[in-house]
Amino acid sequence: MRRSFLENSGKVCLAALLILSSSVFSQDTAAPAAALAPNNGPFGIASGAEWSKDYPKFNPLLNQAGVRWLRFFPEWQTIQPKKGEWNFKPSDDLVADATKNNIRIAGIFCFFAPWTSADGGTRKGPVKDIQYWRDYTNGLMARYKNDIKYWEVWNEFNGSFYQGINKPKEYADLTVAAYVEAKKISPDIKIGMSCANFDIGFFDAAIKAGAAGHFDFIAVHPYENLGSVMSDGAESGFLSMAESIRKMLKDNKQKEDMPLWITEIGYQAPIAPNPEKDALQAEAIIKTYILSVAQGFEKTYWFEARGPAYGKGTDHGIIRPDWSLRPAYDAMKTMTGLLGETPKYLGWLNLEKNGYGFVFQGKDAKVLSTWSPPGATNKIKFESPVKITDLSGKTTTLDAGKEFELTRVPVFIVDLPKKITDLAESQVRKPFPWGTDYSKVEAVSCKLGAVNEDKGIKQNRTETTAVENGLTETWRRSNFKIGGEGRYIYFRVDPTFASFGTKDLEITVVVKRVAPDKKAVISLLYESLKGYKGAQGGFEIPAEDQWHEYTWKVNDANFVGGWGWNFRTEATGSPSEFFIKEARVKKSAPADVPAQAK
Repeated sequence: MRRSFLENSGKVCLAALLILSSSVFSQDTAAPAAALAPNNGPFGIASGAEWSKDYPKFNPLLNQAGVRWLRFFPEWQTIQPKKGEWNFKPSDDLVADATKNNIRIAGIFCFFAPWTSADGGTRKGPVKDIQYWRDYTNGLMARYKNDIKYWEVWNEFNGSFYQGINKPKEYADLTVAAYVEAKKISPDIKIGMSCANFDIGFFDAAIKAGAAGHFDFIAVHPYENLGSVMSDGAESGFLSMAESIRKMLKDNKQKEDMPLWITEIGYQAPIAPNPEKDALQAEAIIKTYILSVAQGFEKTYWFEARGPAYGKGTDHGIIRPDWSLRPAYDAMKTMTGLLGETPKYLGWLNLEKNGYGFVFQGKDAKVLSTWSPPGATNKIKFESPVKITDLSGKTTTLDAGKEFELTRVPVFIVDLPKKITDLAESQVRKPFPWGTDYSKVEAVSCKLGAVNEDKGIKQNRTETTAVENGLTETWRRSNFKIGGEGRYIYFRVDPTFASFGTKDLEITVVVKRVAPDKKAVISLLYESLKGYKGAQGGFEIPAEDQWHEYTWKVNDANFVGGWGWNFRTEATGSPSEFFIKEARVKKSAPADVPAQAK
């Protein structure tokens, strides 16, 4: 999905190498002693390999935008190109430059040095000798113990950046080894487990494989969940992530109040200026930080400062390749200027028409960050004058009693009436109000049509279907003409109905052929404890011109929204399209049988 966020190290200058034993370090080569004061704020940037060499130029810009954390570190093969040889110059330079710009480094241990890996590369494990890993992690933590307090084990180990026979066990082994070495050096050094996407099933497996009690924080990369916020207005799903992680930790008897981080998340914008799409990226970055802080993520790292481009004319950076600043950069600067380096979340407000409102103790005053769902507007007014700041930093005064039209684009409001902030603070510990509580029902559904009727299930990416009009009702049709994505229909189940720990479910669809003589076949992909997997059995829709129901029964569900959705119908092998008018999910009694269709 993403390229490596770390550098693919180039040639190492022999003059820069420090020839040391693998476990003993000369006092003469210690890292710079000047370290920054601790910072508990959430504002970070994750840098990738393609542009990492430019940190001397982008760090000052990040500093000006209020960014206080940078997630980046040179790879193992750069630090230790050969056994017994250590090259600290790249990492020393990085730490020194970050410190100069009031930025703290969040470190990452990865990937393998070729001489330690299973195949002479940098991604395949298991490591030849776990002592190599112990020496490497110990060496870095000892050298930078005053500068770097947080270290992640690998980058997206559960994804394409690691190849191994038993990923959960091999990840647990590396995590435990790094944790043990960290605690030898200082109890203040924290070790984090991380994953690609929002794959808490991978954490569950790694903890059970031996990592229990040997990590200090959890980090996720929920790109797809942000995508659902932007395309489907799925803020409620995004806001459920922290609770899902804490359920997983509780189930595994780990600390439920463990710090949670988002160490990669982003939204692409065109390389060339594009007012409409640039504005979407600016909207995305604000919603990311506000929604993350409100649910309890301690730190969030936007991917990234500058670049990378993937050949499609877009990139993730808040700085363009030509070094001009995107609106997302201005939005970040506006947000940090109002909220300060360490904002405190005070509580939520539910505005008319389900408008989102989050109140923070900001730099100089209490600040409301607020917006409306896509396609809706809220006309808000206050009993006393307030100041409204848009994402570009422009501030206007709204007079008492005068209406302001709130759209999907967030704004910041200060000088709030006291009773408004008191209301928000009284609700800080209450569940978020957006959505409905489905915890006490046996089944949820989504009736598809011109306007979907969502009762605990929401269709994601509605563009993969087209509205079909009948005489008295509407439904939806698979949309093959848009390409491969038109063969999938995505759904997300409300987290109050099914989340981590709800394993036994029956998933039903109501479908029919477009025409009796046009064969149509569908299957199901669902979110399980081992990632997304196909349910056993496909459904060839009968030829009769009527609606048909088909149910898959699964007993290993894990509906947490790893890729922003929980299940989808698939028609990749179908010669023809089909109609769909309903999807239902029902809780079923546990069964000691494999996932199957019925």
